[in-house]
This record gives sequence, structure tokens and C-alpha cells, in this order.
Amino acid sequence: MKIHELPGDPGRQQKRKRLGRGHGTGHGKTSGKGHKGQKSRSGGRQTPGFEGGQMPLQRRLPKYGFKNPHRVEYEVVNLSSLEKKFESGATVDEQALRSARLVRTNKPVKLLANGSLTKALTVKVGAASKSAVEKVQAAGGTCELPTAKDNS
Repeated sequence: MKIHELPGDPGRQQKRKRLGRGHGTGHGKTSGKGHKGQKSRSGGRQTPGFEGGQMPLQRRLPKYGFKNPHRVEYEVVNLSSLEKKFESGATVDEQALRSARLVRTNKPVKLLANGSLTKALTVKVGAASKSAVEKVQAAGGTCELPTAKDNS
């Protein structure tokens, strides 16, 4: 048996519904749209969320909270990750973190103090917690952060 000899699936290929071709077709006259009304007109569709003139749900519910347009989202890196991936004396910047696959987006990096650090590393990131800076310095490394003037 060859592929062109296989029987087709019944009902797989359906004929196109030809509208407005006489009442004998079952789709004549009003073409399956019924009589009058908004849904029978051309372009007679409502926008999503329209509730027939009733105040829509998204307008009935109250707005609350505040979205800060100047919020900076950081990608987080923990000290335990640096301990595993880098050798003592290495310079850890955002490029090194990307090549080590610890950072995968273009967001600025923030160093957190989760875990311990025993290697002396030079860390250059966008931000760091106070305790993370203390742990890096306690291990004999340095932590270089941008000052407030650099961000503006």
C-alpha cells in the first residue's frame, strides 16, 4: 500500500459554507444571522468586555495601589553561587556572571548575602545588600558599587 492509496478520514475535509445562495441551501436569505439586531449587521460585534451597556466589570472594580514608574528591577545573585562558580582572586562583574550563566537577562545585578564566601573576590555589580558587602570584605575581597551620581 502506498501513501496515495490510503483512505481519507471521513469528515476531515468539509465543504465551505456558501452563504446567501438561495433558501434551498439552508443558508439563504439572512445567511444564518437571523432577523435584524446588532449581530445581523456588518461589523456588528462588540468589543471584548462589553456587557450590553451595563457598566463593565473592569470599570466597576476600584483601582488601588501605586505603580512606581522609576522602579529598578534587579536580577539577584547569591554569595553561595559566587563561591561555586569563581576561583579566588577573580573579578566578578556582570559580564563574568553572564558567561557563568548566573545572570540571564539584561537587568542590573544585585548581590545578596545568602550563603557564605571563603574566596577573595573583586565584585563589581549594580547593587548589593549591606550584609553581602560585609561578607565579601570579611573574605578578603572588595565590593565596588556605583555611587548615587552614576545612576542619574
